[in-house]
Amino acid sequence: MEFVKGENRFFKEDENGKLIAEVTWVPSGDLLVILDHTFVDESLRGQGIASELVEKVADTMRAEGKKIVATCPFAKAEFERKPEKYDDIKA
Repeated sequence: MEFVKGENRFFKEDENGKLIAEVTWVPSGDLLVILDHTFVDESLRGQGIASELVEKVADTMRAEGKKIVATCPFAKAEFERKPEKYDDIKA
């Protein structure tokens, strides 16, 4: 799925402009962000979209040389389930 990059977020809207998927983060200093929210519309759940969103943030922060503190319950669980993907950027 393709996501749009907004200010401190990636998101996807449907053809009517309704938000259907989103991940947000809050900068905390120059080298740290707090991943605080994921959302996927009920009709799209179970397709791995939230995982894609978390991975998109991780890839972006790696490229920017930043670390992530996950406070969103889903993102925290992703970091714990997939240490091989995320241990390098966990703060």
